[in-house]
Amino acid sequence: MAGNELYVATGLIVILIGFATVLVKRNILKIVIGFSLIDSGTNLLIVALGYFPGRTAPIVNNPDMLANRATLLVNTARFVDPVPQALVLTAIVIGVGVTALMLAYVVRLYATGKTLDVRQFGRMKW
Repeated sequence: MAGNELYVATGLIVILIGFATVLVKRNILKIVIGFSLIDSGTNLLIVALGYFPGRTAPIVNNPDMLANRATLLVNTARFVDPVPQALVLTAIVIGVGVTALMLAYVVRLYATGKTLDVRQFGRMKW
């Protein structure tokens, strides 16, 4: 994991900033931004933990990448695992959808209560 420490630390810091924003702020819009920060920090952390310096994408476009040319055996030690990148790509799409849904709720709550202070919505009844 040499070389990834900066990215791992950055991901953890972004996650902590997101948690602090969600727990401290009273504005619903800022809380949504905090959840988005948590999502982005988690994605950065997953990508940082799934990357190994010196390795390349798992695309064999050069015969030198093969361990044995006769049997087409691939030298897997030269490649990065593509699963973390695929998971993060899926998580980004889901995160955008969830953020859009939260922002739609914020718009409806503002139209109903004319405020974004979360303490004012504790008195609402269904």
